[in-house]
Amino acid sequence: MGIIEREDLEYKQSVSNTFLKTVSAFANYKSGKIIFGISDNGDIVGLSNLDEACLSIENKINDSIKPMPEYTISVDAKNRTISLDVYQGVHKPYFYKNKAYKRTDTSTIEIDRIELNRLILEGTNRNYEEMQAFNNELSFNYLESKLVEKLGIHKLNEDIMKTLDLYFEEGKFNRVAELLSDDNSYPGIDMVRFGETLDEFLDREIIESISVLEQFEKAMHLFEKYYVIDEIIGSERVRKELIPEKAFREALANSIVHRLWDIKSSIKISMYDDQIEIVSPGGLPTGMSKEEYVDGQISLLRNPILGNLFFRLRYIEKFGTGIKRIKQAYQDAVIQPDFKVYPNSISIVLPVIRKDSGVLTKEEQIVYELLINNKSLSRKEIEKLSSFNKAKTIRILNKLIEKNAIEVTGQGRSIKYRRISD
Repeated sequence: MGIIEREDLEYKQSVSNTFLKTVSAFANYKSGKIIFGISDNGDIVGLSNLDEACLSIENKINDSIKPMPEYTISVDAKNRTISLDVYQGVHKPYFYKNKAYKRTDTSTIEIDRIELNRLILEGTNRNYEEMQAFNNELSFNYLESKLVEKLGIHKLNEDIMKTLDLYFEEGKFNRVAELLSDDNSYPGIDMVRFGETLDEFLDREIIESISVLEQFEKAMHLFEKYYVIDEIIGSERVRKELIPEKAFREALANSIVHRLWDIKSSIKISMYDDQIEIVSPGGLPTGMSKEEYVDGQISLLRNPILGNLFFRLRYIEKFGTGIKRIKQAYQDAVIQPDFKVYPNSISIVLPVIRKDSGVLTKEEQIVYELLINNKSLSRKEIEKLSSFNKAKTIRILNKLIEKNAIEVTGQGRSIKYRRISD
């Protein structure tokens, strides 16, 4: 058995029309490879006539995929297999029999109308926020108040509206203008403060039907109500942030600026005694991997007009630095933020900050301190330094990973463990 199929790799035992759906998927979303002459479980079976098979593959693509995708074909004469590399295209969507497809794990499925609309926009180099507004009777009192407060303008006028890129065409607003208007019809923010169980709602505020700027401010106020307290130290009253305000601000701004607005779902903010979870509708933008997102390596703004306004109003510090700034706010904490990426949502968990070892058991603390002093260690190195046996070391490491205090790097025999904050 060879390498198993994955999202960007598919095997075909023979050349039939079934591979054309995957050609559409790779061209629409992410480049990938199809290898002919290999069974589904990765066994090499070979093809009988390589020249004829190559010609058949080429003719099927040229006749069936519209528009024509970019691809290359290569032959492995020894194994009698053919590799078809299909590249993500710019003239989206790419159709097979008038349908467009995408990959989900190792399956190829037809996309729905909403995703098709997104591909059409992407293929014409446009964003959802640039499309014509559903409603052109809009007011912008809150937007004006923020621009006056933050930028020092005297009044919001047509020239400033054009500078902010809020028009679809002369006299007609775009959809980002709707988001910023005083009567916003898009889903907003649903914030819940839970008690000891998920059935116990201590507080709930559904923030909607107002400008996304006002939604942002109201969410910040509710955060401060529960996670910013005053402590009396000596004769002074000192502000204490249970969760770094900077981290929540960045995570909240990210959830608004990067979400998919054509999904009829609210941003969900769940507040607990020990953490906050922010769930934003929509997965990662096309072209960004989970690793690139979590490491904060690149920034692909899904809603650049809205993002630019948040930057002008200083709700976000700098494009592409949000994840890095969240991590920076936790650099001395034991338990680190957790970032989860799903096909249709992104979750950010911000724990109540703890710089002490109270969240770790005595044995966990021993291993954690070894990683503080040594940056990264293998399991065998940890066993030797801690004098714990193999089973105990594995259990402790798994607990530290579960608590989001450490992470695994490398593969196979090169696996090592390190603090997430390093």
